[in-house]
Amino acid sequence: MYDIFRHSQAVCRREEELKRERERMEVRSWIKGDETAKEMVGRVLTERPLLLLPPLHRVPLRVGNVVEILGPSPSAKTQVLIQAAVNCILPKEWKGVNYGGLERLVMYIDLDCRFDIQRLSDSLKHHINQPNEFRHEDLLKRNSTTSTSVFDDELYLSCMRRFLYVRCYNSLEFLATLKTLRFRLEKEREAHGVGVHLLMIDSISAFYWMDRASTPVSLGNDKRRNLSLHAVVETVVQEIQKLLQVQPMLVLSTKATILGEGSLTSAHNRNFRKLSSLDTTDLVSSRSCQKHSYREYMPSTWQIFVTHRVLVQVLDEDLHNSKHQIQSTYVSQWLLPSLSFLDKFRVKDAGIYMVS
Repeated sequence: MYDIFRHSQAVCRREEELKRERERMEVRSWIKGDETAKEMVGRVLTERPLLLLPPLHRVPLRVGNVVEILGPSPSAKTQVLIQAAVNCILPKEWKGVNYGGLERLVMYIDLDCRFDIQRLSDSLKHHINQPNEFRHEDLLKRNSTTSTSVFDDELYLSCMRRFLYVRCYNSLEFLATLKTLRFRLEKEREAHGVGVHLLMIDSISAFYWMDRASTPVSLGNDKRRNLSLHAVVETVVQEIQKLLQVQPMLVLSTKATILGEGSLTSAHNRNFRKLSSLDTTDLVSSRSCQKHSYREYMPSTWQIFVTHRVLVQVLDEDLHNSKHQIQSTYVSQWLLPSLSFLDKFRVKDAGIYMVS
């Protein structure tokens, strides 16, 4: 019996030694690192905050953030997406010319079914021509010779290939797209050598009224779960979360607002006090737009999922300039995080530019 006891003690000591050795090995491997310098630089650059072009330039954003761009129609919401997309698909440098782009893929999911690819093409061509025009003028000054500026078709085609487009006509097609999107993203990554950086959804509220008015339908043999508005939104959020786990992206989504004149009724105010601010948020525009209020209507699952929110809308009075045609002036205001000032901007063929 004594020998057996001593043998068991020896076995226990041996197991403890092996355990401590494994722990030391794990510590050494952690200190040495398990990634190459290229992988480390790629990870650090991916996790760095990103400053987008106006009007989304006030808040630094990271992959994994969900930015909601909301406003009445029209309020240049799609144009904000187009400008961000052009900046993403443009290269940082091409044939010695600095374009300042990210040279990454964009996945654009069109739920509004009104996206005009020509607007994207025109904006991209302008951003390609602008640095070339400056370079062309500089060459003319140096050489004092006349020459013609040639549009770079190769750059244009390579940028357009990085813009991935999907159109959905109902919630079922949208859910099917999200469930199969992971495989497409992996395929596009292999083809282009880079991954998708921006996931754009225009507009997340496109099927809200249809889903709300439709009769809930049972999903297969599961009678406990119905295809209702809340179930659709919950599934959409879950699928996007799964995508972000395997493919870190910055999500930009537009949403139309419900416009209401004057203040909310007392019944709405009572409900507002009962619910949390995430369930019902009254978005009141400030300064010259205070006479309109915007009520949150998306299910709380989506509201909680959103990390940043910016309100865009057109001013009631347009700025008139005798030398130019009348253009609408838009304002943007960050609601999440809350910023106290407004940004004014206009939209031209070249894109968005700020107004002082």
